[in-house]
Amino acid sequence: MTTVPETTRLMLELEGTVEENLNRHLSVAKEWMPHEYVPWSEGKNFAELGGEPWDPEQSRVSPIARTSLEVNLLTEDNLPSYHREIERAFGRDGAWGTWVHRWTAEEGRHGICIRDYLLVTRAVDPVELERARMQTMQAGYDSGDKALLNVFAYVSFQELATRISHRNTGRYTQDPLCEKLLSRVAMDENLHMVFYRNLVQASLELTPDAMMRAITDEVVQFQMPGAVIPSFVRKAALIAKAGIYDLRIHHDEVIWPLLRQWKIFELEGLGEVGEKARDELDQFLKTLDTQASRFEERRAAAEARSAARR
Repeated sequence: MTTVPETTRLMLELEGTVEENLNRHLSVAKEWMPHEYVPWSEGKNFAELGGEPWDPEQSRVSPIARTSLEVNLLTEDNLPSYHREIERAFGRDGAWGTWVHRWTAEEGRHGICIRDYLLVTRAVDPVELERARMQTMQAGYDSGDKALLNVFAYVSFQELATRISHRNTGRYTQDPLCEKLLSRVAMDENLHMVFYRNLVQASLELTPDAMMRAITDEVVQFQMPGAVIPSFVRKAALIAKAGIYDLRIHHDEVIWPLLRQWKIFELEGLGEVGEKARDELDQFLKTLDTQASRFEERRAAAEARSAARR
């Protein structure tokens, strides 16, 4: 008798869940046009066509807002790598394949409209942005061939983190047009998160121990896909210092909402593997909460010192 591989068995058992959530997604996703969010009348030629080269004085957003906008866009730019990874995990067949291509098509709008907005409004240095895009895409994104359940967990947290990063960046710019654009992008990210979140929920019912192990591993090892961006660590530190995305936000607004949704700490019937993973998760969350509090204290102290010097 031929034994069906575990991943194949899971995909067969989850096919109905994927189809159901694909249909739900298509019923609630609203069509929107990227070009409608770009103030084209503000555009003008750059130096090569006889116009002006970029100058920081032309930007109406702060340097830290520029950094966050660049990181958000460069993260979206690596979509070809993300598509490769998600297609490797989900395949091209049936509802799985339909979702992969629909997700990719929707994600593609994000880089288009954010780049158009940034170039038309001269919000960021276009030369630096293009050089960083080339470096980022040449580095690509490699998930390390995550197992299927790990993919479900990772993309659930990652989509929610991306949604919050876009939303908070838009607010931080204090530019109503930018905030409107990034809020619209964030709505897509939220719908994508819900799709993956529901796959995790279904997997917890099918194979609770393995799904719990995957959730713990992805929380503990979590890293944003933009980590391949040039000078990412420095830029992420600036973004955290500004309160756009920091450890507290990651702990309170990304990890915990999903854990509560899945009722992770109320879940019954786990075996030894699942209980061990849940204990590890609990300990990690306590450590992360402590680290987040320390970061907040250091940031507040630095802000107080800065204010005293003024």
